[in-house]
Amino acid sequence: MAILKKSGLSFLLSFLFLVNLGNAQKTATKELEAIIATVEQFKLFDYNEYPLGRYLADFEKQDADFATSQLFSLQQIVRDSLCETEQISWELLRFTLQNRIDEYKYEMYLNPIQADQGFHLNLNYRVKPILSYKDAKRYLNVLNAIPQYVDEHLVLLSAGLKKGLSQPKVIFKGYESTYDTHIVDDFTQSNFYGPFRALPSVMTQKQKDSVLAAAQIAITESVVSSFKRVKIFFEEEYIPNTRETLGVSETPNGREFYQNRINYYTTTNEYTADDIHEIGLKEVVRIKAQMEEIIKTVGFKGSFKEFLSFLRTDEQFYAKTGDELLMHARDIAKRIDAELPKFFATLPRRPYGVIKVPDAIAPKYTGGRYSGPSSDTQPGFYLVNTYKLNSRPLYTLPSLTAHEAVPGHHLQGSLNRELGDSIPKFRKNMYLSAYGEGWALYTEFLGNDMGIYTTPYEEFGKLTYEMWRACRLVVDTGIHAKGWAREEVVDYMLANTALSKHEVNTETDRYIAWPGQAISYKIGEIKIREMRKKAESQLGNKFDIRKFHEVILEQGTVTLPILERRINDYILDTK
Repeated sequence: MAILKKSGLSFLLSFLFLVNLGNAQKTATKELEAIIATVEQFKLFDYNEYPLGRYLADFEKQDADFATSQLFSLQQIVRDSLCETEQISWELLRFTLQNRIDEYKYEMYLNPIQADQGFHLNLNYRVKPILSYKDAKRYLNVLNAIPQYVDEHLVLLSAGLKKGLSQPKVIFKGYESTYDTHIVDDFTQSNFYGPFRALPSVMTQKQKDSVLAAAQIAITESVVSSFKRVKIFFEEEYIPNTRETLGVSETPNGREFYQNRINYYTTTNEYTADDIHEIGLKEVVRIKAQMEEIIKTVGFKGSFKEFLSFLRTDEQFYAKTGDELLMHARDIAKRIDAELPKFFATLPRRPYGVIKVPDAIAPKYTGGRYSGPSSDTQPGFYLVNTYKLNSRPLYTLPSLTAHEAVPGHHLQGSLNRELGDSIPKFRKNMYLSAYGEGWALYTEFLGNDMGIYTTPYEEFGKLTYEMWRACRLVVDTGIHAKGWAREEVVDYMLANTALSKHEVNTETDRYIAWPGQAISYKIGEIKIREMRKKAESQLGNKFDIRKFHEVILEQGTVTLPILERRINDYILDTK
């Protein structure tokens, strides 16, 4: 009888424990959902009224104050009561809220330009095809919003200049190309007029006439006049007075800021600048040994430096026209498309196109980049730079295509946007470089498994792209923590990669202007390859490459600690 009573009490206690646990889970879930809804609904202005946004110091403070209050509320939730997907949402929301606070703390909004990106350069991405009368009106609203958009940014840049939070003068060589292109006498020659040249047949003639009349006014009075102001500002106020120093450590709170950016771009608190630098040096040695083996394989008689010179100058490695370069890129993309089902259990619904980088931004642009869709009616785009063809080698094109299109940015980004209802909206729109760029660089390595490298030169091209990302670890920390001069960066890149001199120079300016971002690629890729090696070693014939990729991609963008935890769980579950 005593045993029965004891057993009954034990059952009752277990039952009450489970009830309390369930209630705690429901409470934590509701609290998390409420905070996520508050964050997603928060806005300082109406994008219908301000299609290009608002850029005011006071708005930045309001945003940081909001992020601080929501971060406090988030930290009151009992995280262990949440399911895995909710825990990931909790961690990612904490990460993004903290970054919003940090961006205000370090006044990043006062420096909204880079060597190949920035407020006025971003306007080029607003040029999209017009598919309806509604699209036309929306696009005209964007063009007419440019004057205010420019005015607000110029105020911020002026304030940053006075505080010493500017870009270094050295990156502005040739910068006039970023605005001179848009200062035209004939409005029809403006790049922003392009969408009006092919208005859709669904529009009536009356609608077309009114749109074209409005387009002339918008481009003449809003677009061209705004870029004239941009030109005057940069050439008369900003560039003459910007800083002569190179590294961000030379700016107010620069060393602390650089460590903050290292933490942000690696999504961890594990690395110092010295750590990153040493990892980069070791990777350079490892990759260079593999490159030397390929030089032996092709029978080249000469030094490593001479082989790089051969690759940079021999005509066989370069397209004769922009259309030829695009043709090669499309051919590689379609060959990769056919391999995807072997390596991925889930593929995105959204297609992608292969187009050239717009002429207006090509001179200061990288060799290629992915541009995600701007609406439900748009595909993604893999942009290939056809400017200065003698700096766009064909032997690196397979790596570039895998990285920017599939299975790189387009595949990962599209799957992220297509995540199910259990994933909140903020995560579907989220991008973290350590994950996204780490994944894209990993897919260049995956290209070996897919068989996309068909010649030793293309294999060398893959290695030179990997070497390029390893060199970034060395030169980014060299610039921003170790006082390297620009010439040291250029010489180091030219000595260790097969990138053209033009591309090395544009990349160098990018690293100077964007502290920390360049280290995310290799750090992320190292982690993914490390985890794949661990999974293959521990699982043996139970290892499934499609399942491994599913674990990486099925929760969308995550930090590297979350990714490592998920893969370790996958290994244990499979065992």
